[in-house]
Amino acid sequence: MFDWLAELVRWLHDFIREVPIYVAAPAMILIGTLDSSLLSLPEINDYLVVARCYSDPKSVFYFPLFAAAGSVLGCLLLYTIMRRGGQAVMRRRFRAENIARVERAYARYGFLAIAIPAILPPPMPFKIFVATAGALEYPRWRFILTVLIARSLRYVVEGALAVFYGERVLVFMRINGLAILSVVAAILILCVAAYVLVKHIKTPRSMMEQVAEEKEKGREKDEDGIDFPPTASR
Repeated sequence: MFDWLAELVRWLHDFIREVPIYVAAPAMILIGTLDSSLLSLPEINDYLVVARCYSDPKSVFYFPLFAAAGSVLGCLLLYTIMRRGGQAVMRRRFRAENIARVERAYARYGFLAIAIPAILPPPMPFKIFVATAGALEYPRWRFILTVLIARSLRYVVEGALAVFYGERVLVFMRINGLAILSVVAAILILCVAAYVLVKHIKTPRSMMEQVAEEKEKGREKDEDGIDFPPTASR
Protein backbone atom coordinates (compact mmCIF):
# COMPACT_ATOMS: atom_id res chain seq x y z
CA MET A 1 0.00 0.00 0.00
CA PHE A 2 2.70 2.47 1.02
CA ASP A 3 4.84 1.52 -1.99
CA TRP A 4 1.91 2.24 -4.31
CA LEU A 5 1.27 5.58 -2.58
CA ALA A 6 4.93 6.55 -2.81
CA GLU A 7 4.94 5.67 -6.50
CA LEU A 8 1.83 7.80 -7.06
CA VAL A 9 3.42 10.79 -5.32
CA ARG A 10 6.58 10.43 -7.41
CA TRP A 11 4.49 10.27 -10.59
CA LEU A 12 2.51 13.38 -9.58
CA HIS A 13 5.77 15.16 -8.76
CA ASP A 14 7.19 14.51 -12.24
CA PHE A 15 3.85 15.21 -13.92
CA ILE A 16 3.32 18.62 -12.29
CA ARG A 17 6.92 19.65 -12.99
CA GLU A 18 6.90 18.77 -16.68
CA VAL A 19 3.45 19.38 -18.16
CA PRO A 20 2.41 22.80 -19.58
CA ILE A 21 0.65 25.21 -17.25
CA TYR A 22 -2.73 24.73 -18.96
CA VAL A 23 -2.54 21.07 -17.87
CA ALA A 24 -0.81 21.58 -14.52
CA ALA A 25 -3.25 24.26 -13.33
CA PRO A 26 -6.51 22.23 -13.54
CA ALA A 27 -4.67 19.15 -12.29
CA MET A 28 -3.49 21.10 -9.24
CA ILE A 29 -7.01 22.36 -8.57
CA LEU A 30 -8.38 18.80 -8.77
CA ILE A 31 -5.66 17.39 -6.52
CA GLY A 32 -6.18 20.17 -4.00
CA THR A 33 -9.93 19.61 -3.98
CA LEU A 34 -9.63 15.86 -3.40
CA ASP A 35 -6.95 16.20 -0.73
CA SER A 36 -8.87 18.84 1.27
CA SER A 37 -12.18 16.95 1.20
CA LEU A 38 -12.43 13.21 0.57
CA LEU A 39 -8.84 12.01 0.46
CA SER A 40 -5.90 12.64 2.72
CA LEU A 41 -2.42 12.81 1.20
CA PRO A 42 -0.36 14.73 3.77
CA GLU A 43 1.67 17.58 2.25
CA ILE A 44 0.79 16.64 -1.34
CA ASN A 45 -0.28 20.19 -2.24
CA ASP A 46 2.81 21.69 -0.60
CA TYR A 47 5.03 19.12 -2.26
CA LEU A 48 3.67 19.76 -5.75
CA VAL A 49 3.72 23.56 -5.37
CA VAL A 50 7.35 23.40 -4.28
CA ALA A 51 8.23 21.05 -7.15
CA ARG A 52 6.62 23.27 -9.81
CA CYS A 53 8.03 26.54 -8.48
CA TYR A 54 11.51 25.04 -8.14
CA SER A 55 11.50 23.76 -11.72
CA ASP A 56 9.81 26.90 -13.12
CA PRO A 57 10.64 29.90 -10.87
CA LYS A 58 8.37 32.36 -12.69
CA SER A 59 5.36 30.19 -11.82
CA VAL A 60 5.70 31.28 -8.19
CA PHE A 61 3.57 34.31 -9.09
CA TYR A 62 0.51 32.28 -10.08
CA PHE A 63 0.83 28.51 -9.59
CA PRO A 64 0.34 28.56 -5.78
CA LEU A 65 -3.05 30.20 -6.37
CA PHE A 66 -4.28 27.09 -8.22
CA ALA A 67 -3.39 24.95 -5.22
CA ALA A 68 -5.17 27.45 -2.95
CA ALA A 69 -8.29 27.39 -5.16
CA GLY A 70 -8.40 23.59 -5.05
CA SER A 71 -7.96 23.59 -1.30
CA VAL A 72 -10.81 26.08 -0.89
CA LEU A 73 -13.14 23.94 -3.03
CA GLY A 74 -12.28 20.82 -1.06
CA CYS A 75 -12.71 22.57 2.27
CA LEU A 76 -16.03 24.00 1.13
CA LEU A 77 -17.26 20.51 0.20
CA LEU A 78 -16.33 19.13 3.62
CA TYR A 79 -17.78 22.22 5.33
CA THR A 80 -21.09 21.81 3.45
CA ILE A 81 -21.36 18.11 4.33
CA MET A 82 -20.85 18.84 8.00
CA ARG A 83 -23.23 21.80 7.94
CA ARG A 84 -25.99 19.64 6.45
CA GLY A 85 -25.91 17.04 9.18
CA GLY A 86 -22.50 15.45 9.13
CA GLN A 87 -21.90 15.90 12.85
CA ALA A 88 -22.23 12.14 13.38
CA VAL A 89 -19.53 11.50 10.77
CA MET A 90 -17.30 14.09 12.40
CA ARG A 91 -17.67 12.50 15.81
CA ARG A 92 -16.82 9.08 14.38
CA ARG A 93 -13.71 10.42 12.66
CA PHE A 94 -12.35 12.76 15.36
CA ARG A 95 -11.96 12.27 19.09
CA ALA A 96 -14.50 14.03 21.29
CA GLU A 97 -11.86 15.90 23.29
CA ASN A 98 -10.25 17.22 20.09
CA ILE A 99 -13.62 18.44 18.82
CA ALA A 100 -14.31 20.18 22.13
CA ARG A 101 -10.87 21.82 21.99
CA VAL A 102 -11.50 23.13 18.47
CA GLU A 103 -14.96 24.41 19.44
CA ARG A 104 -13.40 26.37 22.30
CA ALA A 105 -10.84 27.80 19.86
CA TYR A 106 -13.64 29.05 17.58
CA ALA A 107 -15.49 30.56 20.52
CA ARG A 108 -12.39 32.36 21.75
CA TYR A 109 -10.46 33.32 18.61
CA GLY A 110 -13.05 33.47 15.83
CA PHE A 111 -11.55 33.44 12.32
CA LEU A 112 -8.02 32.92 13.69
CA ALA A 113 -9.10 29.40 14.65
CA ILE A 114 -9.32 28.54 10.94
CA ALA A 115 -6.71 30.96 9.56
CA ILE A 116 -3.70 29.76 11.56
CA PRO A 117 -4.18 26.00 10.92
CA ALA A 118 -4.76 26.79 7.23
CA ILE A 119 -1.42 28.61 7.02
CA LEU A 120 0.71 26.13 8.92
CA PRO A 121 1.98 23.02 7.10
CA PRO A 122 1.61 19.46 8.47
CA PRO A 123 1.77 18.00 11.03
CA MET A 124 -0.67 20.76 12.07
CA PRO A 125 -4.17 19.19 11.72
CA PHE A 126 -6.63 21.12 9.58
CA LYS A 127 -9.63 19.04 8.52
CA ILE A 128 -11.01 18.95 12.05
CA PHE A 129 -11.17 22.77 11.99
CA VAL A 130 -13.00 22.68 8.65
CA ALA A 131 -15.45 20.04 9.86
CA THR A 132 -16.11 21.91 13.10
CA ALA A 133 -16.68 25.16 11.20
CA GLY A 134 -19.44 23.42 9.22
CA ALA A 135 -20.97 21.80 12.28
CA LEU A 136 -21.00 25.14 14.12
CA GLU A 137 -22.47 26.86 11.01
CA TYR A 138 -19.61 29.33 10.81
CA PRO A 139 -20.52 32.02 8.20
CA ARG A 140 -19.87 30.52 4.77
CA TRP A 141 -18.39 33.51 2.98
CA ARG A 142 -16.16 34.38 5.92
CA PHE A 143 -14.98 30.78 5.96
CA ILE A 144 -14.21 30.80 2.20
CA LEU A 145 -12.37 34.11 2.34
CA THR A 146 -10.31 33.08 5.38
CA VAL A 147 -9.23 29.76 3.85
CA LEU A 148 -8.47 31.39 0.48
CA ILE A 149 -6.23 34.08 1.97
CA ALA A 150 -4.50 31.72 4.41
CA ARG A 151 -3.84 28.97 1.85
CA SER A 152 -2.66 31.46 -0.78
CA LEU A 153 -0.19 32.95 1.69
CA ARG A 154 1.07 29.51 2.68
CA TYR A 155 1.63 28.25 -0.87
CA VAL A 156 3.13 31.51 -2.14
CA VAL A 157 5.63 31.52 0.74
CA GLU A 158 6.52 27.88 0.09
CA GLY A 159 6.91 28.53 -3.63
CA ALA A 160 9.14 31.55 -3.03
CA LEU A 161 11.30 29.63 -0.58
CA ALA A 162 11.59 26.77 -3.09
CA VAL A 163 13.02 29.15 -5.69
CA PHE A 164 15.85 30.10 -3.31
CA TYR A 165 16.35 26.93 -1.23
CA GLY A 166 15.09 24.11 -3.45
CA GLU A 167 12.76 21.28 -2.53
CA ARG A 168 14.25 21.01 0.95
CA VAL A 169 11.94 23.84 1.97
CA LEU A 170 9.28 21.44 3.32
CA VAL A 171 11.79 19.95 5.74
CA PHE A 172 12.71 23.47 6.81
CA MET A 173 9.08 24.42 7.44
CA ARG A 174 8.42 21.21 9.33
CA ILE A 175 11.38 21.83 11.65
CA ASN A 176 10.62 25.53 12.13
CA GLY A 177 6.85 25.21 12.40
CA LEU A 178 6.68 26.78 15.86
CA ALA A 179 8.67 29.84 14.78
CA ILE A 180 6.46 30.20 11.71
CA LEU A 181 3.37 29.96 13.92
CA SER A 182 4.65 32.73 16.16
CA VAL A 183 5.37 35.08 13.25
CA VAL A 184 2.06 34.37 11.53
CA ALA A 185 0.10 34.78 14.76
CA ALA A 186 1.83 38.10 15.46
CA ILE A 187 1.04 39.38 11.95
CA LEU A 188 -2.61 38.33 12.18
CA ILE A 189 -3.02 39.88 15.62
CA LEU A 190 -1.56 43.16 14.36
CA CYS A 191 -3.93 43.10 11.37
CA VAL A 192 -6.94 42.46 13.60
CA ALA A 193 -5.87 45.20 16.01
CA ALA A 194 -5.45 47.67 13.14
CA TYR A 195 -8.88 46.74 11.76
CA VAL A 196 -10.56 47.19 15.14
CA LEU A 197 -8.79 50.52 15.67
CA VAL A 198 -9.78 51.86 12.25
CA LYS A 199 -13.36 50.70 12.75
CA HIS A 200 -13.46 52.31 16.21
CA ILE A 201 -12.25 55.62 14.77
CA LYS A 202 -14.60 55.59 11.80
CA THR A 203 -17.75 54.67 13.75
CA PRO A 204 -18.02 57.89 15.82
CA ARG A 205 -17.35 59.96 12.70
CA SER A 206 -20.05 58.14 10.79
CA MET A 207 -22.52 58.66 13.61
CA MET A 208 -21.71 62.38 13.78
CA GLU A 209 -22.08 62.74 10.03
CA GLN A 210 -25.42 60.91 10.13
CA VAL A 211 -26.72 63.15 12.93
CA ALA A 212 -25.59 66.27 11.06
CA GLU A 213 -27.26 65.03 7.88
CA GLU A 214 -30.52 64.30 9.70
CA LYS A 215 -30.47 67.79 11.24
CA GLU A 216 -29.88 69.35 7.83
CA LYS A 217 -32.75 67.37 6.32
CA GLY A 218 -35.01 68.39 9.19
CA ARG A 219 -34.09 72.05 8.71
CA GLU A 220 -34.83 71.90 4.97
CA LYS A 221 -38.15 70.19 5.63
CA ASP A 222 -39.16 72.89 8.11
CA GLU A 223 -38.27 75.65 5.63
CA ASP A 224 -40.16 73.99 2.76
CA GLY A 225 -43.19 73.17 4.83
CA ILE A 226 -43.91 76.60 6.39
CA ASP A 227 -47.60 77.37 6.07
CA PHE A 228 -48.25 81.11 6.44
CA PRO A 229 -51.78 82.08 7.48
CA PRO A 230 -53.80 83.91 4.80
CA THR A 231 -53.85 87.70 4.98
CA ALA A 232 -57.06 88.94 6.55
CA SER A 233 -59.18 91.04 4.17
CA ARG A 234 -60.27 94.40 5.36
